[in-house]
Amino acid sequence: MSESGGEKTEAPTPKRRDDALKKGDVLRSRDLATAMVMLAGVGWMVMAGPALIRACAGVMAASFRFGRAEVEDFSPFRPLAEAGWRVLPSLLALLTVTLVAAVVSGLAMGSGAFNASLFAPKASRINPAAGLKRVFGANGWIELGKSLVKVVLLGCIGGWMLWSSSRATMGLAQSDLGTALDELGSTFLAVMVAMAGGLALIAGGDLPIQIIRRLSKLRMTKQEVKDEHKESEGNPEAKAHARAQARKLLSGGARKAVAEAHVVLTNPTHFAVALRYDRGRDQVPVVVAKGRGATALAIRDLAGEARVPVLEYPMLARAVYYTSREGQEVRDDLYRAIAAVLAFVFGLNAAAGGSAPPQPLVEVPPGARFDENGATLV
Repeated sequence: MSESGGEKTEAPTPKRRDDALKKGDVLRSRDLATAMVMLAGVGWMVMAGPALIRACAGVMAASFRFGRAEVEDFSPFRPLAEAGWRVLPSLLALLTVTLVAAVVSGLAMGSGAFNASLFAPKASRINPAAGLKRVFGANGWIELGKSLVKVVLLGCIGGWMLWSSSRATMGLAQSDLGTALDELGSTFLAVMVAMAGGLALIAGGDLPIQIIRRLSKLRMTKQEVKDEHKESEGNPEAKAHARAQARKLLSGGARKAVAEAHVVLTNPTHFAVALRYDRGRDQVPVVVAKGRGATALAIRDLAGEARVPVLEYPMLARAVYYTSREGQEVRDDLYRAIAAVLAFVFGLNAAAGGSAPPQPLVEVPPGARFDENGATLV
């Protein structure tokens, strides 16, 4: 069945994700940032709010106190300056807490790295057509729906809180100033806590939506995955990394693992998997080493040094590579194909020096057929 090259059905590769991060395309949730700032501010008000209330009460008390000195030396801005100095430390602390919360919310979603390219002018930002598309497109309708939900939810929460405290508030007219301020402060904090809880609830629903939208945006077509794989194979940095991995494999414990293998299946050069089947300790064949690219070539070299048979079974090699990990038994539906290969290898060992039988044909189950990129073949 033919596949459409324009359908984005493949998950984004690590390179695609890294490129998106370099371009400033990171996970963003304005609702989460707003909720964290609100929660931090409310938390500060719960802890340090009484000090702010006392400062405001002092300012009010000082504002209604007049003496002879104020009449003789009239300075209307002096009381304002004194009031500002009393309230300023509390306001600066609140500002610091909210700024820290905003930065932490960005870091939590991986958007803490500085990207100068975001400050570069873009024609799409001033293009009326692009602006209309953002407003009336799918994203615009989603944002409108979210805004309506926020207005309704927060309006209901705020209205209910104010209605429930209306009787107590109306009775404050007969109370003294200190009692009235304490009661108003408690009511205000209760409303703010409820509103912050509503914002947190909205953020909890918005974050999964943003994750799904970003993954959908980064998805790739099968052709894009193939092109990226080919490009990475020709990249000098990728080749150097592959050679380093191959050298690490040659000097590590893979030499012993491949030496214990009974056969190495290849693709012939892109993939290599080494299988062991020791009747004394293995119930089913076990993958002792696997790799692709330069690592696959290294496994072939190790097999040659250990005189382990290397057989070209492209489809079966890819099936084992994508369905099993090193040190893991092969998948059940591959038993028959691998058993035929192992029987052929054991027959070679038994008939050493004689005429070698022809290499058997094996059938890979449909559910274990993969292309070079790991996509299932239909």
